Formats: sequence, C-alpha cells, structure tokens
Amino acid sequence: MASSLSTSQVSIPPGFIDLGLGDPQFSLLPLDLLRQAAGERFSQEDPYFLQYGLEQGDPHLRGALAAFLSRAYSFPVEAESLFITAGVSSGLDLICSLYTRPGDVIFVEEPTYHLALRIFTDHHLQIVPLRTDPDGLVIEGLEEKLAEVSPVFLYLIPTFQNPTGRSLSPERRARLAALSREHDFLILADEVYHFLNFGAEPPPALASYTASGNILSLGSFSKILAPGLRLGWIQAGAERIQRLAGSGLLDSGGGMNPFASAMVRGIVETGQLEKNIARLRVIYRNRMTAMHSSLQRDLPELDYTVPEGGYFFWVRFPNGLDAERLGERAEAFKLRIRPGVRFSSQGGLRDYARLSYVFYESADVKEGLIRLRRCLDSL
Repeated sequence: MASSLSTSQVSIPPGFIDLGLGDPQFSLLPLDLLRQAAGERFSQEDPYFLQYGLEQGDPHLRGALAAFLSRAYSFPVEAESLFITAGVSSGLDLICSLYTRPGDVIFVEEPTYHLALRIFTDHHLQIVPLRTDPDGLVIEGLEEKLAEVSPVFLYLIPTFQNPTGRSLSPERRARLAALSREHDFLILADEVYHFLNFGAEPPPALASYTASGNILSLGSFSKILAPGLRLGWIQAGAERIQRLAGSGLLDSGGGMNPFASAMVRGIVETGQLEKNIARLRVIYRNRMTAMHSSLQRDLPELDYTVPEGGYFFWVRFPNGLDAERLGERAEAFKLRIRPGVRFSSQGGLRDYARLSYVFYESADVKEGLIRLRRCLDSL
C-alpha cells in the first residue's frame, strides 16, 4: 500500500503545473548512479564514513572536488581551500552564526534568492538591497551604499542569478573584489548555477578571487547531482576555512555529512559528475528553448531576457499587473508561479514573476504557459 506521507518539499496537486518550482525533476535525479556509488563504497571494509567526520570535511571528497573544480574553472583549486557543507543553506547559516550579530547590516541584490532572505531574517540581520541591471549588480549603487554604511557581507548570485538568470560582467566582478578589500567586507558568492551554461562559458567564477581573503564561494551538488544529498562546499582563503572548521558546531558534530561525502566521492573521481552536468545542460537548454518559444508565441507582451544558463526566466507583466494577485487567480487554471515580491527584501517587484523550466518536460512547459495566457485573458 502506497504511503500518503509527504517525503519532500515538492508538493503539486494533481493536474497542476507549477512553473515557479526551482527543483530538478524527479526523473533527472541520478538514482542508478548513486546506487552504484553506494554499492562501491559499502563493498569496501573501511567504515570511516560512518564515524564523526573531519571538521573541514572528507579529505577524499575535497581532493576529488578540487580536481573537478580546477578543470571546470580553468584555474588551480587546492583541497585545503575547500570546506564541505550540508548544502548552501547550511553554509550561509554557519557563516551568519560565526560572522554576524543581530542588527548587523548586510547587502543583497534586488531581487535575490527569496529563501536566503529567510536565513538572514532568522539571524535578525538588517538587509539593505542593491540595485541590479542586465549585467548584474550595479557597482555604482554598491559604492553609494558603502559611503553610508559598512556591511558585514554582501550576498549575491553572480552567475545565472536566481531569479533573474543574469550574470555579473567580468569587469564588475573584478571591481567588486577590489571594493571588498578596500572596505573590508565579506562577499558570499552563491555559485550553484555556474556549471549549467547552455552555450558560451560564463564569466570567471568569483571563486577565482578567494585567495584575497574576503570572498567565500559557495557551491552545491543540489543543482548538478541531487538536492537530497544535502552536500556542498565553501571555497575560501585559509583564515576563513580555519574559522569555519573551528566552530563549535563542527567540534561537536564533526564534519558535515560524511556519509553523503563518501557516496559522492566516487562519482566525482570517476568523471561521472561531469557527464551528469553535460546531460543536464542539454535537457535544460531544450526546456529553456521551449519556454522561450512559448513566451514569444503566447505571451508576447511580457518583458524578459533569455537566460544563457541556470533555471529561470524573470518576466515582467505590463501595466503594473500585480503578479501575486495573478498567482492567486492562476490556481483556478491549475497553474502556479512565483510572484516577484517574494524575491524583494523591500516588498517591491510586484509586477514581476519567476518562471522555471527545469521541473517539467517541454510539452508541460508549453501547456503551463498556455494556462498563463488563459489566466491573463480572464482578468
């Protein structure tokens, strides 16, 4: 008898299409690959991965990950510059615990990842938004804010941003790194979409600046393997790595997720991770193209930029239409979207919405946008 218990955050009523969902489709989760990796690990006699782990993280995984990142980034990455996390969310929470106190000022992009805002709110931080444009964070806006207040850190998603799909230009990346040193604030670079490009290589990762000391690059296996692994990493300079690994959390609980680390290690070592990423790029590019063509055909009045990678379209509705109200109306058409106000730290961006193409095959993506057309026509 099938269980009625909910086992994941993905909960879609029968017949609904949720174009706001930023999760990989169940059929894209590499079950066979992970089953093989687990069998290989359990066939060995060493049960090290069932013990409390080394604080910085499994050294075998860090070594394999450093080799992968060196190839992917085209610059050398050392295993000692990596700290294993239970995903980006846990990394952000740990950084907030170690580097901030309630009331501290932090900067974020406007818009930004809505659930990161939840973490920052949990730590009672004062969130200051910075404006963005098609080339990402506007550096002049950052400089204006730095003249007024000193933040503990700036959180941003530099490549294929969530929710806009935009990427920070190379020139702005260099200037941003210089400003972090000049004004002594941290940069938390959430680079989880960096490897999911659909064509040309994205600008160099902000991870390339971590040796300067003020930049912490956060990566994750959630977008390139499976989110249920709860496994990721922080790349940073030696001083930052030592502080993370020396926290009370790690002293008490050991390194994060040694079990999943042991499973994933073999996938990285054998090159299967790169093959999986290549597979996802093709699939997501096809689904993005389907969404783009449907937007052009069925919703030509929407304003948007075609993403060159990642998960999302960021669309603007005409005539100041409130996307939150639209989302409520869309329920009657068995459709869900994510209104732009969720991605604003100030309650703005109400005429925007985030649409994702990763959870559904192309036919369902197109059907979802047909439903959105009908919904708009009904208003």
